[in-house]
Amino acid sequence: MNPDTCARRREKLRAAVRRRGLDALLVSAAPNRYYLSGFELHDPQFNESAGRLVVCADGRDWLATDARYTDAAARIWDEDRIFIYKGDGVADLARLLRSCGLRVGFEADSVSHGFVRALRRAAPGLGLEAADGLVEELRVVKDSEEIAALQASFRLNHALLDRARDFLLPGRSEQEISWDIERYFRENGASELAFANIVATGPNAALPHAVPGTDRLGENGLVLLDIGCRVQDYCSDQTRTLWVGDAPTEEFQRALDLVQKAQKAAIAVLRPGLPMRDAYAAARRVFEDAGVEKRFTHGLGHGVGLETHEAPSLNPRRADLLRAGMVVTVEPGLYYPQWGGVRWEHTALITEDGATLF
Repeated sequence: MNPDTCARRREKLRAAVRRRGLDALLVSAAPNRYYLSGFELHDPQFNESAGRLVVCADGRDWLATDARYTDAAARIWDEDRIFIYKGDGVADLARLLRSCGLRVGFEADSVSHGFVRALRRAAPGLGLEAADGLVEELRVVKDSEEIAALQASFRLNHALLDRARDFLLPGRSEQEISWDIERYFRENGASELAFANIVATGPNAALPHAVPGTDRLGENGLVLLDIGCRVQDYCSDQTRTLWVGDAPTEEFQRALDLVQKAQKAAIAVLRPGLPMRDAYAAARRVFEDAGVEKRFTHGLGHGVGLETHEAPSLNPRRADLLRAGMVVTVEPGLYYPQWGGVRWEHTALITEDGATLF
């Protein structure tokens, strides 16, 4: 992560902190911390943290972590602005926050209620208030560096999909195919998977978030692949539903045709200023016209970036407007428990006059 890029992002956030009348914002969400500082060490559990960032209205920001990560923090942050908390991390953090001002915002969705209670006890008189969404509002529009990283991630994803049939051999299990996919990603430049692979054969494809198991691909049958990798810290996410063999059923082919038609209809309307729910509606109308709308059981898409699922969301409840620089998946699907399902996904960058696909 470019330090100058992180500094520019913190300045944008600082302006939002001031507008809220806050003296500082305690950043606890790991992706937000990384977006603003370049400091990332995986936080695998909700009750574990490699560190927190304190963005101050006066410009004197702090990277707070524990002694395990002192050297890692010093590689990307001014050592004079690194705060090492010790045994009682909450009390130490409270002391740091008190030095930053009297009104401090925190990301309520990223900390436990117990953490907040402990912080209040340790810092009586300190005004703590939930201030979720300030960083996410910045992250929702991608800058040029993020777009370049996303392009690299999606190039690798597409390279795998171009040769997917090399892995889709009759007799192989979902788990074996999943491992082939992961190995290909890692051997060709990905640091890790963006999320756990979804490989679903036959009726299992009716489960939108199926877990690969021991079921095996037949001589003639469908397989749904929902896969993503992480390249240059950014995620990709693409779904394809393929027929293996030379005799696709009429019900599969009809579902595939409708899903692809719905996707094209939604992509055609994407543009800045479009209410997000209207993109969903464009896809759903195709299904309504065909009388299969009840088989479309999820939103149309979601944002992709440092996380596989992030803002914005293309669902029927979102009236927010699309903006240039947003990145969204477009993934309509139809699901039939008796025989399976079909989902087809591309990811689009909203441009000044429409959208372009990764």
